[in-house]
Amino acid sequence: MPIREYFPLTPPGCALCCYGFERLERLADPVLTHCTACGQPLRRAVAVAAVVSGQAHALREDHVAQHGFTKYRRIGKGHYEKVAGEGPDSIGGD
Repeated sequence: MPIREYFPLTPPGCALCCYGFERLERLADPVLTHCTACGQPLRRAVAVAAVVSGQAHALREDHVAQHGFTKYRRIGKGHYEKVAGEGPDSIGGD
């Protein structure tokens, strides 16, 4: 669910909308056109997307195997070798 930012069209607004505010909304929710507290017309601004970083460790072989998954690496056309986890050592059209 995105966080949407709203600002009054003609400042000042009430205590809620005078500096703008953020609202957590579903994508299907309609755009808020007026402040819910004072009725001031609002405009929606484009908000910066939140990006989660620092998850590279989740793809390491030991992390994958620790959580019960198997990871294969491609070694040729249609052939894969196991690098982590349980399962056959290789997969391919023999």
